[in-house]
Amino acid sequence: MTFSNAMRQRPNRRPKLIHLCALGVALMVANGTLLAATPVAAPTPAAAAPAIAPASLAVSKIDFKRGEDGAGRLILKFDGQGASPDLRTQGNNVVIDVGNVRLPENLQKSINVTDFATPVQRIDPKPYGGGTQLVLSTNTAFESLAYQSGNEYVVEISARKEAPATGAINATTVSQAAAAVGQRGYSGKPVTFNFQDVPVRTVLQLIAEESNLNVVASDSVEGNVTLRLVNVPWDQALDIVLRAKGLDKRREGGVVWVAPQPELAKFEQDKEDARIAIENREDLVTDYIQINYHNAVQIFKALTEAKGIGGGGGGGGGGGSSSQEDSGFLSSRGRIVADERTNTLMISDIPKKLARMRELINVIDRPVDQVLIESRIVIATDTFARELGAKFGISGSRDNVYFSGDLAANAATRSSQVNSQTEYNKAVNEWLAGGGTGPAPVRTPSTITRGLNWNLPVAAASNPGSLALSILNAGYLLDVELSAMQQESRGEVISNPRVVTTNQREATIKQGKEIGYVTISGGGGVGTVATPNVQFKEVLLELKVTPTITNDNRVFLNMAVKKDEVESYIVLEGYGQVPTINRREVNTAVLVEDGQTVVIGGVYEFTDRNSVNKVPFLGDVPFLGNLFKKRSRNKDKAELLVFVTPKVLRVAKTN
Repeated sequence: MTFSNAMRQRPNRRPKLIHLCALGVALMVANGTLLAATPVAAPTPAAAAPAIAPASLAVSKIDFKRGEDGAGRLILKFDGQGASPDLRTQGNNVVIDVGNVRLPENLQKSINVTDFATPVQRIDPKPYGGGTQLVLSTNTAFESLAYQSGNEYVVEISARKEAPATGAINATTVSQAAAAVGQRGYSGKPVTFNFQDVPVRTVLQLIAEESNLNVVASDSVEGNVTLRLVNVPWDQALDIVLRAKGLDKRREGGVVWVAPQPELAKFEQDKEDARIAIENREDLVTDYIQINYHNAVQIFKALTEAKGIGGGGGGGGGGGSSSQEDSGFLSSRGRIVADERTNTLMISDIPKKLARMRELINVIDRPVDQVLIESRIVIATDTFARELGAKFGISGSRDNVYFSGDLAANAATRSSQVNSQTEYNKAVNEWLAGGGTGPAPVRTPSTITRGLNWNLPVAAASNPGSLALSILNAGYLLDVELSAMQQESRGEVISNPRVVTTNQREATIKQGKEIGYVTISGGGGVGTVATPNVQFKEVLLELKVTPTITNDNRVFLNMAVKKDEVESYIVLEGYGQVPTINRREVNTAVLVEDGQTVVIGGVYEFTDRNSVNKVPFLGDVPFLGNLFKKRSRNKDKAELLVFVTPKVLRVAKTN
């Protein structure tokens, strides 16, 4: 409430004497020293009386734009001069109070500016305490600045800068980098300015004192500016003032020249035209540059593909075309020829351009450092298998063979099978009653054949151990066989490919074999004959890498590592075998310290399998059910790790 009352009581016009006093106080604050003021004659009552603002002073337009760096820019236009805006921050809002300006009814409505993609989301203008108030709502941490020029008041709201994440190079990241390069980085000492209708030359003088620079203003620099800047770097404050008044600057050492933009552009154009005119009158000289560590044809191609390399028209032409042609490494009259046999460049141009070309080629044509890339591929396996099986069977027979005594005539050829002891005894009694003549009846029991009722043993290929128990009596055979197997194995395969290559040059090393297999073509239609063809498949250990040595003694590796092996063969009747290949491959890009080992990839596999084969119902009987089932358990672990160690081999240039 106190603030609004103060706004209502703020005088609308200040006499020149009050302007001078305010400027003197501002100068002392900017210099960091508050000096005792000299007594000044009191103003006359007529001069001290506040003047009433014209009734016609009102907001004529509220405009909002998006800046190049994503900042939101609010532009308030008044229908006259003399407005006194004041800006403050309340949480996530920016409040602008203009106590001596009214707001027309057609502008008293909220404005949604979300589509501009700036920190500002909404603008709420409304009448406040006899004046105007605008509230800018934001959605993020922000920085604000404001300046006034004539009857326009500009407020810029920008998001606070944060360090962006660095990733792959694509269209999005290039656009972001270009936007970041286009933004001005300000590092000057923070200053605070709050001026109303101050001459531009006075503001430039204050900035010169804060920056310890010599500022030279052109005679055409004039006009006044109103500023309210809080803790803004002085170089940013200078840019704001120059932009508000259509000015620009050029800096050479500790001197800054400030002038209108057209005046600076004309000066630079005249200077460039004079330089080109002098160069066009210089005599051309020819120089031969021997290329030692590179290819002269490649350097020639790179130079001629540069923009405005020269040689486009043999000199001459207007100043504008010459300036465009002279934007490359050679002037418009320069020529360059590459001799592939002697690996030499012949350059014809003015002496200044020749010196620059020699300096450029000296940077390009130098020995390239080399990199030793050592890779280690480790494949570790751990397997465990356990099986328990059982065989169980019951066999029996009551068959008997005998020869009957009353059948003496054919006793040698006839026989009868009896199924009981009673029949055998009967035959013996008959033989004895007959006087015991002829062959006696013989009882020959049949051999009991071994049979298995349940056959669930351990796989024979595993070479298991077994424990068997058989119980045999006259008519029955009981078979029980228990088999068990436990198998453990651990293995480790280490491959160590290594290769040496120069900086930014791809290197490949392979080791392996080609597996042949048969494929069939044709034979699909009537009258066509199937034709077997032999093809080969590579099974390789391969390392492919492109290193890049950075300026901070690290190595950026763009690499692909592959490790293949034949797992098994599929047999096709009549056509041979087809291999099944296990592939292990890593494609990545990684930044590694010189001599540091890094794991660029790994795969870990774990398999735990339990299985039970059993006879229904019988296999579920406690304890005895183990005779009617087979148990197996398998655990397999496999781990693949790829290690890489780059080592930079420095190559010193000999003088």
